Parts: sequence; C-alpha cells; structure tokens
Amino acid sequence: MLTDTQKPDLYDLSREALGALLASWGAPRTLTLELWHALYRQWVTGFEALPLPEALRVRLAAELRWHIPHVSDRLEAPDSATRKDLLELADGQRVEVVLLRYRQRRSACISTQVGCACGCVFCATGGMGFVRQLTPGEIVAQVLHFQRELAAQGESLSNLVLMGMGEPFLNYENTVAALRQLLDPQGLGFPPRRITVSTAGIVPGIRRFAEEGLGINLAISLHAATDELRERLMPINQRYPLGTLFEAARAYAARTGRRVMLEWALIAGVNDSPAQAEALVAQVAELPAHINLILLNPTPAYPEHPATPEAVADFTAVLDAAKIPHTMRQRRGSAIAAGCGQLRAQGR
Repeated sequence: MLTDTQKPDLYDLSREALGALLASWGAPRTLTLELWHALYRQWVTGFEALPLPEALRVRLAAELRWHIPHVSDRLEAPDSATRKDLLELADGQRVEVVLLRYRQRRSACISTQVGCACGCVFCATGGMGFVRQLTPGEIVAQVLHFQRELAAQGESLSNLVLMGMGEPFLNYENTVAALRQLLDPQGLGFPPRRITVSTAGIVPGIRRFAEEGLGINLAISLHAATDELRERLMPINQRYPLGTLFEAARAYAARTGRRVMLEWALIAGVNDSPAQAEALVAQVAELPAHINLILLNPTPAYPEHPATPEAVADFTAVLDAAKIPHTMRQRRGSAIAAGCGQLRAQGR
C-alpha cells in the first residue's frame, strides 16, 4: 500500500489525467468536469466536499493525497497593499508567495522552486541554494491559496507573475504543466496575457517556451548589458552570455510576435551609469523590448544600495533619447522583504 508521500497529489493531475483515472475506475465521463470545476472554480479543500458519489470520494481519498499548503507565517506591509505568506508544503519545505493589491487589480507573485541554483548576488533566494523542484500542483496551489481568500472578499486575482523563489526554466516541465492548468478555460481560465514568466536567462528554456504556443508574457532578469558586469551579478551569464541570450530573445519575439520585458534593478555605482544604459540600447536595437526598471531591494548578504534619483534620471535619459520603451516600476513590499530578490522562505 502506498504511503501518503508516494501517492500522486490531486493538484498534480491535469484534466486529461484526471479523466483517464476516473475512466479507469468506470466513472462516467461527466464527473471529470464536475470534479475539475469543484477544484478550480469552487476551490473546495477536502475530499468530503467534492460533488461525487460517496464511493468515488472514498477511492480518491484512498489512492490520492491532496495537500493544501499551510500558512506558517504572514507579513503585511503597513499600507496593506502588499502581503507575504510563508506556505508549508507536504514535506515540510516552505516557499514564500506575495499578494500585491493595486487600485484596479490583484496580482500574485508565485514560486517555482524551493531555493534557487542561479546564485544572483543581489537575490536572497539564491543565497539559499537549490533545495528541490516544486510539482505542478504545488505551483497551482499557491494561486488557489490567494484565489480562495480573494473570492471570499468578492474579489479575484487578475495577474500572475512567476517571479518568486526559483528559476522557472530550471523546472521547465513542471512549470509548463502548471501554466496549462492555470490557463484551462474549464478551470481558473487565466488570460495568458495576464501571466508573466521571468527567467534569469536560461537560453534553452526561452527557445523551448517560444514553441509552446501559450501566449504568456516573457520577462528576462537582465540587470547588466555587458558580459563582464553581468557575470559579476549573475553567474548564469557564464553559461549563457549576452550574445546567446539576446539571440534567443529575438527568436522568441519573432516566433511569438510578443515584446520581451527586460528587468533591471538599479544598483548605485554598479549598473546605473549612462555607459550601461548605452550598452543596453545597443543590445535591444533589434529586439522588441520593454525595459522594466526598479530600484534595488535590500538583502542582508548584498551590501549595495539603490540608485540615487540623479543616477536614475541620467540612466533613463539615455533610454528616452533612443526611444526605448521603459517603466520605472513602483517599489512594493521591501519593508517586509517581499520585494523582488528578497524572498527566502524563512519566518520572522
């Protein structure tokens, strides 16, 4: 007999896999959709609440596990616009997820790995090292965690960003499986243009993602426009240098017809110079791109500081002169270590 840890998790099953399982038990095909709606439209949280015959509920409970992540800690910003939850998974590992409230939308920042192997020097998650991959169900469960809560308040998630802990393209299969579940029109039915996947620059993942046909936004965590500086900040650049990375980005844009978002944390005296801005302009000359700027968020292991207003003005002036689209993103959640680069799966 399988132990709980050996059993498949209900959230890990695609609609097709769930249907095949029920069919193998002789259940009517119509029950698959009823079960899927209960999971992803009604957000039920226990086998006893499933709209199925009792014998089928009992068999599901016997042969599958169904883990709802437990909130082991919660921090909320003073303005209540940002909240960070520490979710405990079935094996005791934990991930941090963030809810961001804007005037017109509710956005969730979710994780794809416990820890991260990329080792970006300004990122607290990278300081953890890599622990393990998240399953598709563990990724989806983070979204459902916020969706249930917002639904009780008469609201719903409007945007998803896979910018939390981990590198999505180093957990490629599970990340894409989770995205397909999130996009499923019979379930959560998230519009693809309201989902963004962020990568540190895993070139094979970018090329493969271009062929998925999902219509999801791609963001590249860039932060430097010369190989020498980017290797200092992001060791992954040694494996996938800027020439290779931008070649993949151009191929992605050509294949999908979508503009690529380039993320840039402005660090005082490091990457905020007009020279770096000019190098960035040269790199994006043939790439449909939007530059997403943000001030560096502090982390304990990285002593540098965010760029000054004067440096930001000089940097953006170069982009303006070259007519490169860019946005200075609002800094959110840094007071509770919920901003970009600050997630680390630890309690208070």
